[in-house]
Amino acid sequence: MVEVVKYLATGRRKTSIARATITPGNGKMIINGRGFEDYFPRETDRILVLSPLKFVNLLNKFDIDVIVNGGGLTGQAGAIKMALSRSLVLFDQNNKPVLRKNACLTRDSRMKERKKPGQKGARRKFQWVKR
Repeated sequence: MVEVVKYLATGRRKTSIARATITPGNGKMIINGRGFEDYFPRETDRILVLSPLKFVNLLNKFDIDVIVNGGGLTGQAGAIKMALSRSLVLFDQNNKPVLRKNACLTRDSRMKERKKPGQKGARRKFQWVKR
């Protein structure tokens, strides 16, 4: 019996959470049960997701299965990028300096600011009327 090696990692961006599993293979990518091009119609999101694999020259060496939920497509793409980067570090620790240099392992902490009570939005106040 041949044991298949899997590398599992989690990535987050805004309110999106991605769990990526990479296994040695031929470059097939499935996201939430759908194909890669089908899930990300915008080219910019596809480039963002594949960037960690390009930085370490492993573009068609792994089969990737991703479960992602929450947020919009761009936030999900950022979460997948981070999850792939973390799983590539689990695969080989020598990938870490390259991915760190290209900001693939840095958590983007920017989130939507919450609405405050007594205000119209996060910073916007209600219109002031004298009379």
